Amino acid sequence: MTAQGIDICGIGVVSGYGWGRDALWRGVLGGKPAAELVDGYGPNMDELAWVSLVPDGGDPKDGPSRFARAMRAAAREAITDAGARGWRPGRRVGLLHAVVLGEVDLWRDFYTLRDGHVPVRDFLAMMPSTPMSTFMKEYDFHGPAMNVSAMCASGNAGLITAKAWLDAGVVDDVVFVATDLSATPENVLHFTRLGVAIVDSEPLDACRPFQEGSRGFTIGEASVAFVLSQQATRPYTTVLGGAMSHDAHHVTSIDPALTQVMGCFRDALDNAGMNAASVRYLNAHGPGTRQCDTAEAAVVETLFRPETQMYSVKPLTAHCQGAASAIETAVTAMSHDTGVIPASPVVAAAHPQLLDGPTRAEDGITVKSSLGMGGHNSVVVLAPSS
Repeated sequence: MTAQGIDICGIGVVSGYGWGRDALWRGVLGGKPAAELVDGYGPNMDELAWVSLVPDGGDPKDGPSRFARAMRAAAREAITDAGARGWRPGRRVGLLHAVVLGEVDLWRDFYTLRDGHVPVRDFLAMMPSTPMSTFMKEYDFHGPAMNVSAMCASGNAGLITAKAWLDAGVVDDVVFVATDLSATPENVLHFTRLGVAIVDSEPLDACRPFQEGSRGFTIGEASVAFVLSQQATRPYTTVLGGAMSHDAHHVTSIDPALTQVMGCFRDALDNAGMNAASVRYLNAHGPGTRQCDTAEAAVVETLFRPETQMYSVKPLTAHCQGAASAIETAVTAMSHDTGVIPASPVVAAAHPQLLDGPTRAEDGITVKSSLGMGGHNSVVVLAPSS
């Protein structure tokens, strides 16, 4: 079934580049990775590691942690941005929040520093419902509000769910936020032990999606918000459709047959009412791991025409985990708005269809893929707004 396209008309971002979407755009356009060397990592928490952390900031009234403050700041920026682009909220504004590990900093302190002894107010601050409730109250929104979670594919999952709500008439507008501020030393250590996170090399050296010598990804953090509606005069981009599937194969590995991955791309295009020949760009999951890069390269070579080009911004933004596909979609949305794709620079022998650095965008649709750990396949189809 083909449904009506839904516009992204407001964007808010908190990332390793700083607080605000302009900081993200300047960073990726300049080709400078957000990650920095940070002390306190490794098995004994006494080593330097390349990670992209959200810096302290935000309004203390939004909550005691970076997580709550980042979520509220990103959502607030997106709403302000949408208003400047002609959006006025309808009667039923829903909220979706993509989270995987949630309020990591406060729960960590709860168990390791405070032995579970906290005032009730502090305990409530750790609940996943609290930042959502305070946000809904701030704007007097009364549509449905819920969390979505699909590991690294959570951002795409949220966009697909938001569009489903809008297509079904459940809401008039959706504010969608994806937040992941989980790059603690403990979490990063385990991803390093899994052999996918690289902390001992500069990001452009470690993470080289679709290039020789790639070792994996740098871990990052972000909170990214969108306003989705049909009620804006100057949207960034239009979500035409999307699809999700599951490999049902392994807790970390992609099914090498790629049956479900390929099928997810086909289903997304069918849902959007488009064909593979119309795809101009693939904004890839592109984490720089062998299995993911091999899978997506096979998709490009099998499904799309030779003129289709691909890019990944993970060498720049880092892999923002549960917020990864959201921050990467924000980059595509802003590229549709500005006419420039801030692709990561190529630093080694690469796939012939890989973009190299900032590139003038040509007309056509962009497919955004995200392959979440555990078998979550997701694809969203995006078009420049007419």
